[in-house]
Amino acid sequence: MTKKLFKMYILTMAVVAFVIQGCTTTKPLPADPLAYKNRTKSSVNGDVAVTVAVPTIAEAQVIYGVDLASKHIQPVWVEVKNDGTSPYWFLPSGLDPNYYSPSEAAFAFHTGSDDANRERDEKFQKLQFQNPVRPGTTQAGFVLVNLDEGFKAIDIDLISREDVKSFSFIIVDPDFKADFKMVDFNTLYTAEEIINIEDEKELRRVLEELPCCTTNAKGDEYGDPLNMVIIGETYDIVPALVRRGWHATEVIWSSAILRTIKSFLQGERYRYSPISPLYVYGRPQDIGWQKARGTVNERNHMRFWLSPIRYRGQRVFIGQISRDIGVKFTLKSPTILTHVIDPDVDEARRYFIEDMAYSQALARHGYVKGVGFVSRDKPKMNLMGDPIYTDGLRVVLFFEPRPYSLSEIELLEW
Repeated sequence: MTKKLFKMYILTMAVVAFVIQGCTTTKPLPADPLAYKNRTKSSVNGDVAVTVAVPTIAEAQVIYGVDLASKHIQPVWVEVKNDGTSPYWFLPSGLDPNYYSPSEAAFAFHTGSDDANRERDEKFQKLQFQNPVRPGTTQAGFVLVNLDEGFKAIDIDLISREDVKSFSFIIVDPDFKADFKMVDFNTLYTAEEIINIEDEKELRRVLEELPCCTTNAKGDEYGDPLNMVIIGETYDIVPALVRRGWHATEVIWSSAILRTIKSFLQGERYRYSPISPLYVYGRPQDIGWQKARGTVNERNHMRFWLSPIRYRGQRVFIGQISRDIGVKFTLKSPTILTHVIDPDVDEARRYFIEDMAYSQALARHGYVKGVGFVSRDKPKMNLMGDPIYTDGLRVVLFFEPRPYSLSEIELLEW
């Protein structure tokens, strides 16, 4: 199939997906512009309380009267209650160093009408968070930042003449169709199935006995190697990933298929593109993550499954990571397209260790056997027919809440 015919085929599939989407969905009702206040998160530091929320794309459109997401803009609502004796200033650069001023964002929607433009400028300015937050007062408003779907990391830094106060939040987008939303992690295993481990030597033994690789749905063919283990709680792991530029993946549905095809045809980046299901414990991945490059063709991506193992009370996830380096046509994928992976999967594993070292949440890491050595000269094929070779090790990463500098990260002599 020539490249021209390939693109024509993909375009045809896009039209089919669009028709299917149009036949199976109805026009959504207008969003409640105040619904985001039912999803707030709050934190207190001394005499200052901060509350944040993120409107959905539909809610933001009702609030501002324009489709901010079309310009990749997202409003974050911030409320600061100051019960202290000194004024505080909120620093929006800490939330997003590339935030938008209200005038800048409003200008992106200017029309030929001076009156409409002036009205829009005034509306955007009125909605904006205003400094300072004086003693005994509460200040609330929006900050316009770059759009993130799935998860939003929110860092709030407040300064006074005497003090600096910092707050961190992770907000989940309620409209984002992510794979992890399909999983009830609290009921995956019964109490009898949980394997509680306290001894480090025993942990190593159990991790080496985990499956070597992912499989297909039937479980009769091996796929990519399970080359990573993550130990920790989600409230430590997820912020580390989000702040290092990892994004949750969408499930495969009509809109995601359309966005994938569009990004391929136009050579654009799609940071939430679905990843094909692989299987461990008889089920597809519980959660997928990816870090996209400039186009849909290239990305780092990984899949994780919650295991029944608990190490000193913490959850243990088994997973795989690989680097996508291109795209090819295949009927094996529901999206018609699939990625070609870098055969050196150890490189992707090594990259992830380095990336997490800069997250300040990685406390220590080590290696265990369990994958099986595969030489470069005699690679094995994954489920999509791509060659893979590896040293046969899986990395084990421990995440903890307090910040760890590069010099504090412990390399376990396993």
